[in-house]
Amino acid sequence: MKATFETKRLSVRGWHEAGADGAVADLPTVISGMLTEPVTRWLPADWQGPYERARAEAWIADRDAEGLVLLVVDREAGQPLGLMLVFEEAVKDGGVHVRVGYLLAENAWGQGYGGELLGGLVTWCRERGDVRSIIGGVAPENTASIRLLERHGFVLDAGVAPDGDLTYRLVIDLSLIHISEPTRPKR
Repeated sequence: MKATFETKRLSVRGWHEAGADGAVADLPTVISGMLTEPVTRWLPADWQGPYERARAEAWIADRDAEGLVLLVVDREAGQPLGLMLVFEEAVKDGGVHVRVGYLLAENAWGQGYGGELLGGLVTWCRERGDVRSIIGGVAPENTASIRLLERHGFVLDAGVAPDGDLTYRLVIDLSLIHISEPTRPKR
């Protein structure tokens, strides 16, 4: 799978791909600067803590083995602002569910980038034509991310993930929605 999309202010592409200027980001440096304690607070426990270059290199190799990681870059400044992890789960009809996780560097907080990034992902998934739903996990205490998902139409799935995270889903393919006939009260 290859994912590349742009929004008004963001360029989102595979983190090993060159940007518009032809340069590839020095990922260990980007990761070391981005994965600070406040940023990793809601992430898995083994992702938390300080990142020196060697740990960042190992983290990058681990993420490459798991799936697709996208680098979120400010289009105007060329500055990396965040990451988006994307995983596809095949559906028996040939479509896919897209699982997503994202994070933004501290210097990108409070500027609307999260909403713009999520909106760009939703648009990209709708345009693909084979995406049935987008699924995102979030720590129950991460109210800012929960509000962001809800503002973009994600709804809470039943149950809690084994790690204690809540799962939110946005249905893209409306044929997946099953509406039952209303029951009439007996007289």
